[in-house]
Amino acid sequence: MVQLTRIYTKGGDTGKTSLGTKGRVSKASLRIAAIGDVDEANANIGVARLPADEEINLLLSHIQNDLFDLGADLCVPLVKNQQKRLRIDPHQTTFLEEKIDYYNKFLPPLNSFVLPGGSPLSTTLHQARTVVRRAERTVCALYEMEPINKFILQYLNRLSDLLFVLARFANHKEAGDVLWVPGAYR
Repeated sequence: MVQLTRIYTKGGDTGKTSLGTKGRVSKASLRIAAIGDVDEANANIGVARLPADEEINLLLSHIQNDLFDLGADLCVPLVKNQQKRLRIDPHQTTFLEEKIDYYNKFLPPLNSFVLPGGSPLSTTLHQARTVVRRAERTVCALYEMEPINKFILQYLNRLSDLLFVLARFANHKEAGDVLWVPGAYR
């Protein structure tokens, strides 16, 4: 378990930060950018919990915990013969797929792209989805430069899909999807 006794250490005052291996890297590194984007996604999911009902709130809480696991995975670079570390595993992605399938069965098929908006919950879920997509792009760039756990990319990809489905579900319970009408205001 993590125990924090001091919040500021002054260790980052020169633009470096520590990884889970105790090694230090620049705060401008792609790995730290990826961790930061995941953290921002987690914070946006926290905002989405505010207007959520108990069922969705519980699901989003579960996801927030998984995102901390994902951040812990990112902060420890992959090396051969490494001792057991906390890593995202395929079961966490399968969990998201099961939730996508569950909520999607309540929704009508789409005949157009969906615009972010509608209910307060749907809007915050769409915002969280876009931040997860950014985190996915940053993690993908890191993946192209250094070895990382491949299940991280799968998890983030599925998470953005789930947030999209949850946003549609939230609107379905109220006024319905806000649909794109191509060329509507030309």
